[in-house]
Amino acid sequence: MYKIPARTLFTGKRLIYVPECHSTNDLATQILDQSLAHEGTVVITDRQLRGRGQRGNAWVSADYLNITLSVVLRPTFLSLQDQFYLNIVASLAVRDTVLQFVSVPAFVKWPNDVIARNGKIAGILIENQLHKSSIQASVVGIGLNVNQTAFDIPSATSLALQAGQLFDNGVVFEVLMECLEARYLVLRQGKLNLLRQAYYDVLYGRGEIRRFAAGGREFSGTITGVDALGQLQVDSGGTTTSYSMQEIRYLN
Repeated sequence: MYKIPARTLFTGKRLIYVPECHSTNDLATQILDQSLAHEGTVVITDRQLRGRGQRGNAWVSADYLNITLSVVLRPTFLSLQDQFYLNIVASLAVRDTVLQFVSVPAFVKWPNDVIARNGKIAGILIENQLHKSSIQASVVGIGLNVNQTAFDIPSATSLALQAGQLFDNGVVFEVLMECLEARYLVLRQGKLNLLRQAYYDVLYGRGEIRRFAAGGREFSGTITGVDALGQLQVDSGGTTTSYSMQEIRYLN
């Protein structure tokens, strides 16, 4: 089903398919620790038993219907203070992929979920291996809902639900690899401002009044952007505060 992408330079050129595994991120990390993973190595499965998402949440995906994979990158050129740009690259690439198959409003919900219309269509989990002041390697886990049409979470959606048709997972995979490599090459070229602006342009809820929970209280605020460390900036009552992922959550 999954073939080595024809139009990438390195992403997906080593493709490791396993019928099932606990977590593609865990398996990719094991391969990385054994020094067996070149940049662009992809681990992909049709049945992920214990997928992981942000904030320690589980990523649940119906067997054989969606894309669950992890990509090994080696962004040694990237400083620790700029590591959030990996989130930017991955989320923009997934959004690019979605728009190749459906014509709907699509956004990135901080830090790196992808929203199609008002439903979550993809989640991303990035785990970095650090060495001194740089990133030695990154494992970019991506879960993209493709053909699943029934979800336990009402806010979830898929390409099939948005388009009213089913898709070939293999074709979606190839497009995803092309989009990810294209965005990553922009990062390699050091065009951080270009990536940052592209992220801002599609940031879900930016400039809108939203409800949040932080510090044991609920409040209304306006997303103004993301700071240099990748923290969400929210204006409330004329004061802008930056929040890490562990400090704030959306209520709407």
